Amino acid sequence: MMPMKNDSGAHFVGKADDYRSKIRPLRQRAKVKNRWLKYRLETILPEIMKREGFDMWIVASREYNEDPVMMTLLPDPMMYARRRTILVFHLREDGTVERVVLSRYDIKDFYETVWDPDEEEQYACLARIVKERDPKSIGINVSETFKFGDGLTHGDYTLMAEALGEEYMERTRGAERLAISWLERRSEAELDAYPGIVEITHAIVAEAFSGGVIHPGITTTDDVVWWMRQKILDLGLQAWFQPSVDIQAPGQSHDAEDKRKLIQPGDLLHCDVGFYYLNLATDIQQNAYVLKRDETDAPEGLKDALADGNRLQDILAEAMVTGRTGNEILKAALERAEEEGINASIYTHPIGHHGHAAGPTIGLWDRQEGVPGRGDYELFDDTCHALELNAKREVPEWGGQKVRMALEQTVAYTGGKIIFLAGRQTKLYRI
Repeated sequence: MMPMKNDSGAHFVGKADDYRSKIRPLRQRAKVKNRWLKYRLETILPEIMKREGFDMWIVASREYNEDPVMMTLLPDPMMYARRRTILVFHLREDGTVERVVLSRYDIKDFYETVWDPDEEEQYACLARIVKERDPKSIGINVSETFKFGDGLTHGDYTLMAEALGEEYMERTRGAERLAISWLERRSEAELDAYPGIVEITHAIVAEAFSGGVIHPGITTTDDVVWWMRQKILDLGLQAWFQPSVDIQAPGQSHDAEDKRKLIQPGDLLHCDVGFYYLNLATDIQQNAYVLKRDETDAPEGLKDALADGNRLQDILAEAMVTGRTGNEILKAALERAEEEGINASIYTHPIGHHGHAAGPTIGLWDRQEGVPGRGDYELFDDTCHALELNAKREVPEWGGQKVRMALEQTVAYTGGKIIFLAGRQTKLYRI
């Protein structure tokens, strides 16, 4: 089958099961991920270490208590930091990065092993490695603002400080920006693959929001939630959060305390779903209308609400400019939306190695005035984001009831512009 557009405006091919042959077995996934990792270590890491002003970066973790950055630096099939693993990255004068590991176990082809546990204590080895290279600026993962830059435990920090001594500890500083830059930056190969991963998510939603899954008067929102969760698992993928499905209908607003779960004709359905594949996350929110017996289309008021949501997506995309902070983007987009009469709320987050990932926070649902700290980080090129927002509009066909049209689409910011990966929803699904 050739790719086509479904009625939502998002690209997908048939049902979710049609993607089984596209989803690689574990061994082939490992090869892809390791190829990407090696490129990132050799190409992206030197660039961002130089940009952020670090001569050395130390990432230390103990088994089952891994720094959130650690697992993105280790190749498959490693699934945790064995015992204690210490990675050291040293930016050489020629612009390349030396990569070494202090661990009882080798990490061949990725890191040079420099520690013999029978000859030297682990942190004494780290002190020797540091002193031999004599870096002027050493990054360690401590941060009061970003969780992704705060992975060094107190215990390991204490051991490191004791080993390095006052002279070299004075050269350390928080590597939060380096950690975030490493996590958020996407390679060309990752950007090439990402749309196909998002397309699978659209196919899952398209099938969930169809008569093949939903039987009005019989099916509940919980039934659809667990269908999506099971479908993700059956496809060999990993959900990174429990999907959700909720109902708006005449007399039932989006913030009703006691929400009906039984799906009935005339309902507006909304879902939120995402998974991990090839170390990349997806996050999608789309909407469907359950036709009444005498209807062939959704009420115009609901379609107008979706149009408001699409326009808000465009406004936010236009406000996303390289170098602007998340708070500056949020302010510009909300001001433009208000000028155009759109009742807007924006709560967009970075996405990539993690679902709620590293990068600039562009609003939170409860912080529309801006987010100190995380919202002060700037937007960089070749990054990905979950463009998450909603627009509220009164629907005449529902007696003027206000409807919340919530949308979320995984996008790439590359070449100075937003690209909707595998399209976006521009029409309501009809059930």
